[in-house]
Amino acid sequence: MAETKLYGYKLTPSLSSLPSLTTLRRHVAPFPSLVSFNTPKPPRLRVLSMAIKRSPKRLKYSAPRFTKEDGLLYVEADELGSDTWKLEPVIELLKQGAVGVIPTDTVYAIVCDLKSNSAIERLRRIKNIEPSKPLSILCHSLRDIDTYTTGFPRGDGQGHADIFRAVKHCLPGPYTFILTASKELPKQCVRFGTTTAKYASRKNVGIRMPDDAICQAILEKMDAPLISTSVRSPKENEWMIDPVVIADIYGPEGLDFVVNGGIRVADPSTVVDMTGSSPKIIRQGKGPKLHWMVAEDDDESAFHVEDLIHSAT
Repeated sequence: MAETKLYGYKLTPSLSSLPSLTTLRRHVAPFPSLVSFNTPKPPRLRVLSMAIKRSPKRLKYSAPRFTKEDGLLYVEADELGSDTWKLEPVIELLKQGAVGVIPTDTVYAIVCDLKSNSAIERLRRIKNIEPSKPLSILCHSLRDIDTYTTGFPRGDGQGHADIFRAVKHCLPGPYTFILTASKELPKQCVRFGTTTAKYASRKNVGIRMPDDAICQAILEKMDAPLISTSVRSPKENEWMIDPVVIADIYGPEGLDFVVNGGIRVADPSTVVDMTGSSPKIIRQGKGPKLHWMVAEDDDESAFHVEDLIHSAT
């Protein structure tokens, strides 16, 4: 078997005959350029940066995506809520100030975090809503309603009905209740800047508790309700019920995400004004008229809730 000499040592294929590493270091130390016992460092990887052209209206973010097209997150979720884990990136985006589309128990809604003033402004730009127009909120629980409004009328033993007890039986459900906003609600959500003195002091808001698995799964993980406005066609002013079409139309306007919960029916919520002497149906929708609701025309009520009706899902 061939042998190789290295500075007086016989090197054979047998491992037992090899000199120790310490001995080799001692004999070759005077010749550092000949042998190096340092472990070579792996070559440094070059990181290539890639730029994606995005709409200037869209939020800049980096998060896990399922389907990405020009910066838009598109998530298909089971309308029965069997795969709510898919909604995790949507929830994270909302907390970061994103604006997107989610399903409700009626029609689709454009939503954002109630606590993000910049997101509310972006939502208004995307939907082209004037600052003087009010917005609705999607709530997870009755506690949210009590926090951001003055609440439902309660019985006082003097002939006034306990509406709160009746309302609890129809929530969650396809109703939008117009209530007086509390100080906790950001001013961007209520009607302000109006030039009509008679209604300048009125700060009402439409509240919803949708009976929808996807919507409730998102609301449950949020720290506050979601600001909401209905999704309508910019030209025909009709309800948009197909999430694919919604993504095509509003995606370029700056949406950050769209949650596809299936095609919905163009049947919005029933709007009930709770700010008057009796609960008055302003718009009959998916929610049936209940015995404690009044369905009659009232020009005064119709005037100050007209914009709320337009935004209600």
